[in-house]
Amino acid sequence: MRWGHVVGTLMDLVAGDAREILLAIGIDDWAGLHDRTRFSGYLSLGGGMDPSWLDLFAHAVRDVSEGSTPIDFSEAICPLESPAQMQLANLGDRTIELVDRHWVVEIAAIPDRLVDRVAARWIDLVDVEECRVDADEKPMLRQVAGDLVEFCRLAREAEDVLLAWSI
Repeated sequence: MRWGHVVGTLMDLVAGDAREILLAIGIDDWAGLHDRTRFSGYLSLGGGMDPSWLDLFAHAVRDVSEGSTPIDFSEAICPLESPAQMQLANLGDRTIELVDRHWVVEIAAIPDRLVDRVAARWIDLVDVEECRVDADEKPMLRQVAGDLVEFCRLAREAEDVLLAWSI
């Protein structure tokens, strides 16, 4: 099975003020999320990726760094807690969750010299545990790995990091 053909989840990571992010998503201002004067960072993970692949990404980081962090992505997200945020989060068809700051900081700390090794390990894990990754798809996954690290570097000082997803 080719990974691009997996029925996945639309996923976007956005860094900035949670209220501003929620307002932009609530009015479908997806283009506005790219505005670096409003938001620290934005990364669309598209619709071909399964959310469990972010857990595998964290696993790859642990393997390459021979460390115990970061935790799996699924453990690093939680529902919004404030009633105002929850109300704003229910404006669209997407579920909005808060990403733990520690996860973002730990991904941001991956040294440039290890990003390719993390990407290679991540591709191996996806290939073994989820679905076959064809050779022509590997460059895109390597790009996504680099984009995740870059997003986290931009987001590490942000007030909030939110994951917006829908099936």
